[in-house]
Amino acid sequence: QVQLVESGGGLVQPGGSLRLSCAASGNIFSINAMGWYRQAPEKQRELVATITSGDTTNYADSVKGRFTISRDNAKNTVYLQMNSLKPEDTAVYYCHVYYLGRHYWGQGTQVTVSS
Repeated sequence: QVQLVESGGGLVQPGGSLRLSCAASGNIFSINAMGWYRQAPEKQRELVATITSGDTTNYADSVKGRFTISRDNAKNTVYLQMNSLKPEDTAVYYCHVYYLGRHYWGQGTQVTVSS
């Protein structure tokens, strides 16, 4: 079983920055894929970014050049640095881990970009 605890969401003005964190805990050895998804009101959940244990990254086209995903394997923690935020980035952001054939999700953290 894997538990995911997210932090770092909030309200920010357009053009601002936020950093999300997600710490994984439980009886885990090594997690390969970690990532972030988001869900805006009345929209489907979508991939934002993923990172493997070897630091291979993948980004949604909408966030390339603005968001950076990283991880600390020793702490089983994944980060999402979000810069140049836009109103359309407003959503609930979910941490995701795929471990031993199962998907795990965090509780979600709200990111609101508004002036």
